[in-house]
Amino acid sequence: MELRKKLRSRWEFGEASECRRGLMLGMGYSEEELKRPLIGIVNSWNEYNPGHVHLKQVAERVKAGVREAGGLPVEVMTTGICDGMVLKDPRYIEVPSRNSIADQVEMTVEGNFFDGMVMLSTCDSIVPGHLMGAARINIPTILVTGGYMPLGQCRGKEVVHIHAQDKVGTAKAGKMDMEEYNELISKSWGICGACTSMTTANSMCMIAEALGMTMPGNSSVSAVSSQLYLMAYQAGIQIVSLVAKDIRARDIITVESLKNAIRMDMAVAASSNLILHIPAIANEAGYDLPWWKYFDEASSQVPLLSHLAPSGPYSLKDFDLAGGMPAMLKELMPMLNGDCLTVTGNTLAENVSAACNYNKEVIHSLDNPVMKEPGIGVLYGNLAPEGAIIKIAAVPEHLMHFSGKARVFDGLHEGLEALRAGEIHSGDAIVIRFLGLRGRFGTTAFTFQEELKGIPELYNSCAIITDGRFSGGTSGLSIGYVSPEAALAGPLGVVKEGDEIEIDVRERRIHLNITAEELKKRTAEFDWKFPEGEYPRFLNLFVKNVGSMAKGGIWE
Repeated sequence: MELRKKLRSRWEFGEASECRRGLMLGMGYSEEELKRPLIGIVNSWNEYNPGHVHLKQVAERVKAGVREAGGLPVEVMTTGICDGMVLKDPRYIEVPSRNSIADQVEMTVEGNFFDGMVMLSTCDSIVPGHLMGAARINIPTILVTGGYMPLGQCRGKEVVHIHAQDKVGTAKAGKMDMEEYNELISKSWGICGACTSMTTANSMCMIAEALGMTMPGNSSVSAVSSQLYLMAYQAGIQIVSLVAKDIRARDIITVESLKNAIRMDMAVAASSNLILHIPAIANEAGYDLPWWKYFDEASSQVPLLSHLAPSGPYSLKDFDLAGGMPAMLKELMPMLNGDCLTVTGNTLAENVSAACNYNKEVIHSLDNPVMKEPGIGVLYGNLAPEGAIIKIAAVPEHLMHFSGKARVFDGLHEGLEALRAGEIHSGDAIVIRFLGLRGRFGTTAFTFQEELKGIPELYNSCAIITDGRFSGGTSGLSIGYVSPEAALAGPLGVVKEGDEIEIDVRERRIHLNITAEELKKRTAEFDWKFPEGEYPRFLNLFVKNVGSMAKGGIWE
């Protein structure tokens, strides 16, 4: 009886509540079921996203757990766009979809006054979109992530998908047998789950667990494992307990748990896209703090403990076999706040106290790290006054200090055309701008980087500098998120062909070698407008309302 007084779904007798009761009864629900806690199963299942194609079955196990615990599960849907399936340009919509997903969660869950929710997602923009929505509406919430994709098999070997992507530039240049290439592409991806390296999907799943928003071990379990279905069932049971105890999302997503997530990010060299997604989750929860500063601090404190592909030799399967995220969190615990509450009702430290590390070559300890150079760093300088992001673990040693002449391209397509025409040369500082949130919806320059990778003499000598994002598979001397972005009259917008750009990764410095007076003059003369007529209404709406990258690109 005490529980029922807390339920948001139980309105006082009136026209609205009776209308809803009648509609529910009309759909075949019983009076007894309507008295249970109403749990939204917020699913992003669809048939076009391999990371989500199995979530329909996973949701059934969640619903079984909810019913077992005395709740009433009701499944609703959100968008679920796969970063690997959408075309990158000119209407790139992955980041806009993330904000839309958060809006969808708010509209559907708040509009229906669900008492709690279990969210199901796996991939790049959907996991942060769900967590943003959870932080925004602040009701009892558990996230079930969909697990990592099983490895592909080609010519007698297991294959990590990122190694197939690496061959695109080689194949385009005619330097690889096309029969071998086509076989590699056709056999390098598994049937479902997040791609098998530390790209954004797996990175975000790990962030969700480090925040305490998933069941322990969920982020490092295989998508085809029975453990995933068991965890889904357990999440269904546990959400009813969270509703009874009134443990809400913001009781778990706190400043300290967000800092835990940032530290874990560094320990696994996670996707550079987390520099956008973690601040977005934080600001939706009401924490308007200098989050990029915390990334920078953590980058100098937390060593790399697991060297996963694409920058390292190990896959998510290797990580799973070594003990997965519980083992990683236990090894990292001296640098974390173990007292943070999680969805289990226990603390983070309690969740991983019994975890075992079965392979210290895959998951290292703090006293024997892979390397002390961090995974992600924040560069500052007159070219990036608010910061720029680099995946340090993926930078070759000989490119840690770089100086080169600028090749400037006002878009991804222009850069790709120049690359394919042989107009980019060894040692160039390749500027690809107007890809930021205001300029082009946060377009990723990953396709350019992948083609460059297929030309070793360029990949091993050039820098890529962009105000766009990068995929979690980024490697090489690739610098993204340059802020302020070019579309906001940031310094990147006034770089000219032939300007000298200097980068010192260890010193966290990126500098345009022109005088302060010249920079001020160019900025005063800057003139650029977003081409509204070239894009549909949704993307125009995004551009007009999105905020700064430093705050995660949430709505202003």
